Amino acid sequence: MTDAAELTRLTRELLAAHPPASTDRLDFLKARFDAGLAWVHYPEGLGGLGAPRTLQAVVDAELAAAGAPDNDPRRIGIGLGMAAPTILGFGTEEQKRKFLRPLWVGEEVWCQLFSEPGAGSDLAALGTRAVRSGDNWIVNGQKVWTSSAHLARWAILIARTDPDVPKHKGITYFLCDMTDPGVEVRPLRQITGEAEFNEVFLTDVRIPDAHRLGEVGDGWRVAQTTLNNERVAIGGMRIPREGGMIGPVATAWRERPELRTHDLHQRLLKLWVEAEVARLTGERTRQQLVAGQPGPEGAGLKLSFARLNQEISGLEVELLGEEGLLYEDWTMRRPELVDFVGRDAGYRYLRSKGNSIEGGTSEVLLNIVAERVLGLPSEPRTDKDVAWKDLAR
Repeated sequence: MTDAAELTRLTRELLAAHPPASTDRLDFLKARFDAGLAWVHYPEGLGGLGAPRTLQAVVDAELAAAGAPDNDPRRIGIGLGMAAPTILGFGTEEQKRKFLRPLWVGEEVWCQLFSEPGAGSDLAALGTRAVRSGDNWIVNGQKVWTSSAHLARWAILIARTDPDVPKHKGITYFLCDMTDPGVEVRPLRQITGEAEFNEVFLTDVRIPDAHRLGEVGDGWRVAQTTLNNERVAIGGMRIPREGGMIGPVATAWRERPELRTHDLHQRLLKLWVEAEVARLTGERTRQQLVAGQPGPEGAGLKLSFARLNQEISGLEVELLGEEGLLYEDWTMRRPELVDFVGRDAGYRYLRSKGNSIEGGTSEVLLNIVAERVLGLPSEPRTDKDVAWKDLAR
């Protein structure tokens, strides 16, 4: 079994064969993937060595100390945090070998085509249709709130393949080529003035059956892997103490004593403690992933992440007063990633409003925690045995 000493040896061999200072960035990342040092817990040949997930930190520390490049994980977060674990769990060997390497090295950006104008909180009510035509599926419909669709080469997509069964049973999961001529991406301007989200229109998009993930009609089960990983990816990111939104507020408090009041001090202390608890809980959850895929506990992490971001950014605006309302970047931009910390307080305040929507609304996540973590009775669902085509829309 691969241990820490073996991983250290392999990492140093990689660095010796491909010195970061003289090796092209992409070439280094490809060599790292091929050496099994990308995701050490993935199988051999797929970027890993079948080692415990916790040992990834050994590799990362060696590479960081040597000044090796990373794969810009924030830019390709949807691919890393959502597409990759789903492909690993449900993909064929051919799909795994085709998609995982370019995904991890950052050659191909991914997006997620799940939510629709009439199927957001109730995702299983989605109406995008996929109809079999020989070796292909013809897909028509509309998706919305799609982060990075304007940058993406591939998308994870769920579509309805059988309208004659209840809504959760007639869904199939696909890998969609975003360069297909039937894919149209339109920007959605947000309260920040930017358009990192998009709406996507699918018109007679042809998806080969070879790009179907899982069995026909089993897409809801496949999608649960994506959604559970998404919530951990959003709410359980690895950050240092005072990382994330609490950092700029704590820094302003220390450096700007003229802004301090007793009331704000008490609120800052409370939020600092809660942010540290959330950070450590996220670390514990990531350690639990060694045993398998994330479960519904990720919903609790994501709930905490959204609430804390909104409360902390609100406190920051109050602390800074009129200065907190300034927002220099009020322009129609198409950003590659969301940068909370490197922007104005006004941006953080506005952008954090989306945290309680993206990755599952807080209302839906509260239901998940209540039913699947606490074991409380589920809400009445009168439509669960009704064929999708017979549902009121």
